[in-house]
Amino acid sequence: MTVEDMKWDLSQLVEFDDPGWIEERLSAVVKESEEFRDKHRGKIEEFDASHVRQLLEAADKLQLTYEGAFKYAFLAYSADMTQEVCKKLYDRAQTSMMMVGQNTAFIDLELGKLLKAKPEFVNDPELAEYKHKLEVIIRKTPHMLSEELEQAIIAKDRNGVRAWYQLHGDWLATRTFDIEIDGEMKTLPYGEIVGLYQNPDRDLRKRAHEVVYSKLGEDQIVWTSALKAVNSDHVQVTKMRKWSTPMTQSLIDNDVDEETIGALMSIIEKNVGVIQKYLKLKAKVMGLEKLGNWDLEAPLPNSPEKKYTWDESRKLCVDAYTNFDPEIGVWMDEMYEKRHLDAEVRKGKRSGAFCATWFGGKSAYILQSYNGIMGDIYTSAHELGHAMHAYLGTRAQKPSNYEIGSCVAETGSIFGELLLTEKLLSTIDTKEEKQEILAYVLDNFTGAGFQVSARTFFETAIYDAIEKNKLIDGESISQMWLKARDKIFGDAVEWIPEDKWWWTMKLHFFIPNYRYYNYPYVYAQLFVFAMYRLYKEQGKDFVPKLRNLLSAGSSKSPRELASEIGFDITKEDFWQKGIDQFEVFLKMFEEIL
Repeated sequence: MTVEDMKWDLSQLVEFDDPGWIEERLSAVVKESEEFRDKHRGKIEEFDASHVRQLLEAADKLQLTYEGAFKYAFLAYSADMTQEVCKKLYDRAQTSMMMVGQNTAFIDLELGKLLKAKPEFVNDPELAEYKHKLEVIIRKTPHMLSEELEQAIIAKDRNGVRAWYQLHGDWLATRTFDIEIDGEMKTLPYGEIVGLYQNPDRDLRKRAHEVVYSKLGEDQIVWTSALKAVNSDHVQVTKMRKWSTPMTQSLIDNDVDEETIGALMSIIEKNVGVIQKYLKLKAKVMGLEKLGNWDLEAPLPNSPEKKYTWDESRKLCVDAYTNFDPEIGVWMDEMYEKRHLDAEVRKGKRSGAFCATWFGGKSAYILQSYNGIMGDIYTSAHELGHAMHAYLGTRAQKPSNYEIGSCVAETGSIFGELLLTEKLLSTIDTKEEKQEILAYVLDNFTGAGFQVSARTFFETAIYDAIEKNKLIDGESISQMWLKARDKIFGDAVEWIPEDKWWWTMKLHFFIPNYRYYNYPYVYAQLFVFAMYRLYKEQGKDFVPKLRNLLSAGSSKSPRELASEIGFDITKEDFWQKGIDQFEVFLKMFEEIL
């Protein structure tokens, strides 16, 4: 393996791997979107079903024609935010996207009016492929504004919430942190120092947390302004669009409802004792009276101090997916073979990890920072689960039916983590290694299922404060975070004082037009754990069910997709099944202590 094997190859996205050519494409898409607008605008209300189908197919073609140039610009910038050429392409792509959005804003507006006049179109055989898309448009229609206002909002966001988000990404990607390791002072980028959170040295873990959050807190005045601006903007838009609550947009975008999310969050609150039980058990295993927050991601004291090469990680992940479904295993290996992953740790790279679907290539691209620890292998397996979703969905759907809400979008990724868990548990013999793997699964569920729930409570608290015109400064935001955090963890964890600035670094709170980003992770965690129970009961008979779910894209609602495999997501009893599976892993962990 060479360093180049850990860098992605974006040239496959475009006909010519040249910044000038890509800029030309980003200009061309604006012109073509104007022509599209001039051809169809003001006419849709008179369309018959056949013309609606042709309109949607034309919109899909426009997207696919220029997808590669947009994807290249966004991915190149994520890989290195310090390069001027990447900054220039990203800015050009942002501007082009804004203009295309303005030029095509009329589509859903006019379709909404047409469907209001002719609701029978939803069930027209000519539009059968797009039935659920039309149902979603009908749901959005009461909250749509005039075309002029929709265009104004798009323009406002370009230099408003989107600018805050870009600043936050640039800021975090260029932070460096000074920390002493083995008697030597080192300067590490964010992507590398967070790798120390899982270091076996407890003192080093604690110092890493203190260094990161104390430094982030130094800039809290900036992120207080940013968070207040982003959320206040959303409150105003909520009133303009007549959404009933600040969460309503999220419910529509994720294609779920208050009944479902209410049942989900209720089960979380009822089961905080389960997670606190695990945390106290982990403290006992680690020989501690109580876990510190710097221990939440820590390996157990007897865990092997093992590093995995990139090639070893590749084999483990590919084998895990192959054992589930050989064809999917081939696709996952192709991701590595075609260099669709960027895993090198470097300054200027976007923090965290993500998977971007490449619809035209029926594939995807993954970004992560690989330090060789077990958690990095799980990150690879998680993002490859998104790639599995992309491979299946892009082969079965058109772009119009691949606008997947986040609740469903996390299904393949979390299931992939459990496939990796199976693989690891089947290939190791020692008690210590099995404990390590199970602890990782339990830690991850604690984070994605419960700590993320705290983020949802935190966001609600911010909106309540804005609505009531309360003072919002760095300290008050931090107190909201601490209250939401402690609602989940109770007295099971000791926290460093600097943790109050945790919220400053979380990109999820600053993403434009994506409020309540977090509860979908809770949804997916419990949904997949419940689904995994079904897989363990049915074995290979379950494989087609997961393939069908992931192949559906957004052509069916989450409720319908769940119903097809026998689940009712509106009931608390269903969500409890996810908690029950967590307790199965917890029992396995207890039995080998």
